[in-house]
Amino acid sequence: MAAYSIQFDGKDTLKVGFGEPAQNNEIVKHVDKVVGAMVSSGILTGGPVIKVNGPASLPVAVVLAHHLTHLYGTVAVYDPKLNQYVVAANHGGAHAVGDLID
Repeated sequence: MAAYSIQFDGKDTLKVGFGEPAQNNEIVKHVDKVVGAMVSSGILTGGPVIKVNGPASLPVAVVLAHHLTHLYGTVAVYDPKLNQYVVAANHGGAHAVGDLID
């Protein structure tokens, strides 16, 4: 098992979570490598919206945001308290930052 798990559902949701115990300096390298490989292999091709669901440290969230905002018009992150996704980044997408989407 890796330090961090990243799985794309094939539609619009990236499921993420911690794996084996590791420090952020190791985890961010893993996340950068895995997401980069997902882009290079055509798993993540971009589109109007990507939703991220699962726990992430702030350093991991920044690496994810860096990759995803280059590919998707809207990046939304799941908030379990609201039981919806909160738009966290928008680059010409159909949603504004702070919008709630299902």
